[in-house]
Amino acid sequence: MSTALKFNPRQMMERAVEVMKASIAEQRDDGKTSPLVGAVLVKPDGSVETAHRGELREGDHAEFTLIERKHRGARLDGSSLFATLEPCAPGARKPPKLSCAERIVNARIKQVWVGIEDPDPSVDREGLRHLEKNGVTVHMFDADLQQEIREANKAFLVQAAKRAAEAKDAPAQPQATSEWERSLSGAVSAGLSKTALKSFRSKIGRRLSAVEFDQLLVRQGFLVKSGRQTTPTRLGYLLFGSSPRDLLPQAGLKGTIHFPDGKEEVRDFDQPLILIPDLLENWLRDKLPFASDRSHMTRKDSFGAPFEIVREAVINALVHRDYDIPGATCHVVATADTITVRSPGAAPSPVSLTQLQALRAPMLNRNPKLQLAFGGARLAEGRGLGMKTFNEAATKHGLPLPRYEFDGVYLNLTIYRNAEAAIQSLEPAIVKKLSGSERKGWAWLTSQGAVKSSEYALATDNDERTARRHLNYFIELKLVEKIGSGPSTQYQIRR
Repeated sequence: MSTALKFNPRQMMERAVEVMKASIAEQRDDGKTSPLVGAVLVKPDGSVETAHRGELREGDHAEFTLIERKHRGARLDGSSLFATLEPCAPGARKPPKLSCAERIVNARIKQVWVGIEDPDPSVDREGLRHLEKNGVTVHMFDADLQQEIREANKAFLVQAAKRAAEAKDAPAQPQATSEWERSLSGAVSAGLSKTALKSFRSKIGRRLSAVEFDQLLVRQGFLVKSGRQTTPTRLGYLLFGSSPRDLLPQAGLKGTIHFPDGKEEVRDFDQPLILIPDLLENWLRDKLPFASDRSHMTRKDSFGAPFEIVREAVINALVHRDYDIPGATCHVVATADTITVRSPGAAPSPVSLTQLQALRAPMLNRNPKLQLAFGGARLAEGRGLGMKTFNEAATKHGLPLPRYEFDGVYLNLTIYRNAEAAIQSLEPAIVKKLSGSERKGWAWLTSQGAVKSSEYALATDNDERTARRHLNYFIELKLVEKIGSGPSTQYQIRR
């Protein structure tokens, strides 16, 4: 996020969530549950105004209340808006009513933070697209706040998701929304892997006949029927094609292992996308127990890799990468200290690199159809980028938290395999400046989120004064930043 901001975005997100809880549900004859929505407007002069659904009049949207009722006639150029639910999209309101997304654009609000997407078919990310198309910068709330919003809106989201499913199932042949859902020239259904289809069919949790299974693949955009002919779409061939790279060079994944003795082993995974996570994990499990934990005086063999993190990272890379970058494949590179998963393309908009680096990225994906397939096959949970798994698994194994970087082409996620890897990742000049106890403290700190000095002291067997000296030295070296003040002060690694 921009350092030029005169407000703390996290605080405004939290405030919007609190305001949301005051929402007043309107009486409806159609049985629909109204969402709880909170909105916060930060004006260029730093003043802040809030609104929630139904605050001034039953049924009024929070954004409408802020823009049209509390600021009618006021200039809002350059303001920032925080809304817990995706603003309704053009066409979602009965004419002549304007949608909230249109009102935001007309008010010349420069950037919007959105809590969660609205799955209702009348919105379904179109509100986000309208904002971005009209020059509004869009961010998403942090993942933990998104979860809080979803919990509060559980009834609304269940109903909205049901309406979305009914809308998608209504036509006999869904309209392709992108080239990836159109028939792939040169591909035929006979070119699909029976193993991949059987695996997918066995994992979706429903007993389907062959005809019903084909119909499911058509509805989900993986097959196209024309008369008696069935042809896979690009997505379908990517997921289930016997040799996807024959027609889609950007498909697949390349694996490389650098062994401690200088030897190297490579393997190309050109199989159907749905099979790659299991194939890669089997290969790595056979090769990786060579790692040693050198954070202790006595060397000891460690488990080859925290596979729950690796698996989540690989599935994220396959699902969320930019498949419109031709010829660029995903990579997994393993060394004695790290496993790096490389995914072509930057983070999917409007997820920011800052959110990824803080492991607070929101639940959003670039390729929802792929997420649908992996989720249906129980290979991926939820719609997020694995932030919860990364945090919890790293802490459980006592490992540094994974680190995201973008090199201009690839989004790289580095997974650390031992505590000392956090030291090795520092610049040599900085390592030389750290004492033995400071290195030990740094290694522990990298496995945590934000911590207090008392927690650091307890974990590193130091007194409070020494702990603060270490932490302040880390700040001086630009390794750590201070959050808050007074008794609530916390220290967090700069990512």
